[in-house]
Amino acid sequence: MKQISTLCVIHKNNQILLGMKKRGFGVGRWNGFGGKIAESESIEEAANREVREEAGITPSTLTQKGIIEFHNEGQQEILEVHIFYCQKFTGTPQETEEMRPQWFSVDAIPYADMWPDDRYWLPQLLAGKYVTGSFLFGEQDTILKLSLSFT
Repeated sequence: MKQISTLCVIHKNNQILLGMKKRGFGVGRWNGFGGKIAESESIEEAANREVREEAGITPSTLTQKGIIEFHNEGQQEILEVHIFYCQKFTGTPQETEEMRPQWFSVDAIPYADMWPDDRYWLPQLLAGKYVTGSFLFGEQDTILKLSLSFT
């Protein structure tokens, strides 16, 4: 069973906008902005909506830059994450009930406080590559297996 989700990376002037997750899945971690797709919504529409809801900004341009599947050992569900890239947006990032946005230099991305897979694919995406792959997680978010390609 697949669950389709979105993740948007906001990148501007050698900085990346991340959000500290305040509740729900991923609480206490820095992450991009995204989530589940609502019924009758396209994947791109969902990415746009999630950025507005979680960061208070509206993407002017969204480019799909990858698809990564996440599996947890012993579970049937696969999380298929469509990754989008945004360099232009309107508005000013604002804290919401779910996320607290903060700009980071791309040289100082807080990987230690992010999902452990991010360090494998995010630098390649920021370098302009398209990312495809999969991760298998075990207990305590340990990566048991990974497969990535960049084009």
